[in-house]
Amino acid sequence: MTAISRTSALQKASASLAHMPLAAVARPTFGRTADPGELAEIARAVRLKIVRTIALAGLGHVGGDLSVTDILTTLYFGVLDIDPAHPEKPDRDRFILSKGHCAAAFYSVLSLRGFFDPDAVDTFMEPLAALNGHPNRRKIPGVEANTGPLGHGLPIGVGAAAGARLAGKAWRTFVVLGDGELQEGSNWEAAMTAGHRGLANLTVIVDRNRFQQGAGTETTNRLEPLGDKFRSFGWEAIDVDGHDTAALFAILAAHGTDKPRAVIAKTYKGRGVSFMEDKVDWHHKVPNAEQVQIALEELSK
Repeated sequence: MTAISRTSALQKASASLAHMPLAAVARPTFGRTADPGELAEIARAVRLKIVRTIALAGLGHVGGDLSVTDILTTLYFGVLDIDPAHPEKPDRDRFILSKGHCAAAFYSVLSLRGFFDPDAVDTFMEPLAALNGHPNRRKIPGVEANTGPLGHGLPIGVGAAAGARLAGKAWRTFVVLGDGELQEGSNWEAAMTAGHRGLANLTVIVDRNRFQQGAGTETTNRLEPLGDKFRSFGWEAIDVDGHDTAALFAILAAHGTDKPRAVIAKTYKGRGVSFMEDKVDWHHKVPNAEQVQIALEELSK
């Protein structure tokens, strides 16, 4: 059977899973680790799952999913104080995927971390399935906020970080932003507020793959010098290789200064797949059967 074969048995299984409530599994596929090599291996498994998921669904944003994979993997398997068996525990760290269209990567990570059965990801984009094209906090354990309309995640994150401070709590808030979505003004209103309040418990990670739908960010609406823009709002700004799990872990696990922190993660759209990598076409394109097989072979090496 190929990676995208839709046999009647698989369709029936997916349909059945689509209507089942999602719940934590007893034994997660992967557990927590601070080892960069293990994080890189988990990221490879996530990428394989992303390609299979999007191929099966025939829909998705594979380029951005693959660019953000190392960031999500480092957070969920190495950094975040979370418990898949108790996703609502009050003192958990909060994570918000503002670029909600990269849901296939998010669901793959959540499932492999143990928030729900990895097989349920096969229902991605099925009619009425919980695992829709954008995350829904009412249907999916581990999701803190409904996202998809760009520019909403950071304002929500600022509210979460401010709430933790008001309550005297130590948990941290992390928000992943797409670089193209930084053209939304709501982000900069939120950044100004966070800087003014000195929300040191807030970390933003920008998936800086330099592409948005149809063109490069600098062609569409120039963002650079991005770090200086955040600094001008009272933030600490750090550049990092967004595919280096050791560097990501070192920065994200450490508590910062007395300022909110912007981690500008330099990434490549379609990371790990030769014909997708650093190509704008793969923002919202689905691989055909032959391309899927090539992608899976390359990601398995």
